Amino acid sequence: MRRRTAALAAGIAAVMVLTGCSTMSPGADGTVTLSMVESLTNPARTDLLEKLIADFEQQNPKIKVNLVSPPTEQADQKIQQMLQSGSGVDVLEVRDITVGPWSNNGWLYDMKKDLAGWKGWDALTDNAVAASEDDKGRTYFVPYGFYGLSLFHRTDLIEQAGFDKPPATWDELLEQAARIHDPAERRYGYAFRGGANAHSNATAAIEAYVAEKIDPANGYRLKDGSTIFSAPEALDAMETYLKLFRQASPKSSVAWGYPEMVEGFSNGSTAFLLQDPEVIATVSESKSIDKDQWSTAPLMAGPSGKTVQPLATAGWGVADGSKHKAEAVKLVEFLSEGEASTAFTKKNSLVPILKSAAQDEFYRTGPWASYVTMTENPDTYLVVTQPRGVAWWAEWQQRADTDVQKMVLGKLSPKELLAGWDAYWTEKWKK
Repeated sequence: MRRRTAALAAGIAAVMVLTGCSTMSPGADGTVTLSMVESLTNPARTDLLEKLIADFEQQNPKIKVNLVSPPTEQADQKIQQMLQSGSGVDVLEVRDITVGPWSNNGWLYDMKKDLAGWKGWDALTDNAVAASEDDKGRTYFVPYGFYGLSLFHRTDLIEQAGFDKPPATWDELLEQAARIHDPAERRYGYAFRGGANAHSNATAAIEAYVAEKIDPANGYRLKDGSTIFSAPEALDAMETYLKLFRQASPKSSVAWGYPEMVEGFSNGSTAFLLQDPEVIATVSESKSIDKDQWSTAPLMAGPSGKTVQPLATAGWGVADGSKHKAEAVKLVEFLSEGEASTAFTKKNSLVPILKSAAQDEFYRTGPWASYVTMTENPDTYLVVTQPRGVAWWAEWQQRADTDVQKMVLGKLSPKELLAGWDAYWTEKWKK
């Protein structure tokens, strides 16, 4: 088995260990050894990456790759330590929430010129091409896939409640979830997110309600330059969203984060769940609901009949401190095209980056079909870029999550919440 650097000591010791086993000078026979660091680590994912790297090494016998896999909860911190040291990493996992601060510090290499003649560009979806460039045209990473929301739903409970199809709008979601909701029977309408990352689903509702006014380049801004939180439609969205909690969600969901939401749906107790495609694999393994009892549907629309698909993404980039940038870019290209890309997106339940996926039976049928529907109808399901790369994103998440919970508990009105969010982003954008 290939050498793998696993959990490492914190602080500067980690940097020293990682630096010592990577970014080596070419060997006597001209062989180059690259250090590649992943962030969202799990055992199955790491094993897959090792297999893909083995294929790359077979095709490129003069390049060896050492895969470094820190525990997920420490990974971004360790990567930052390595980047700060200026050595020890060649290829790394770059996320939409890390690309901003890391590139601003000069730690990431702009691959724009290196990738100019790459044949893989023609195979990428428009979303993937757009995500690979920042607002100044620089390419700090090539996305390996997307995390996009869809509506997981119980087909049997929808039918039993008298509806012939899943909800297409937020109002319909409220109507169906409220009718299904019966706490006495331990049956709940909606898996509400009131804990960690609560702001994300709340914002999804707001973006849907202001879809026709939104700036595609900044999902928190309207085309007139004001924040989405200042729009009259935003208040309608938040009032509807609050009703979802009060009329159709378990009381305990005031503290639900990702694990609790997913468990609430996969154990059969809730009828609707708004989540990323990675949950498809989790629900598919459920012993509580059969495969013919659930599916996914496209994101719900607002009053205009349109909605917004806020795609989160991550990908592979190259460290500016790498001494082997040409070889590192070659590895990024390999992982971003053909069978390597397809294997990675399928086995990690990601929205794919390749156009060919639209014709792949894997994606065209079952719970994946809703993502193809959204991709093929960009005029209805508008793709926007949220400002996740700003330096204050972590601060925003903490503040916004707290506000959503206060609203649910009756300590903050929807109007007060929106006024605070509008003031927050307006002030930040002035700086």
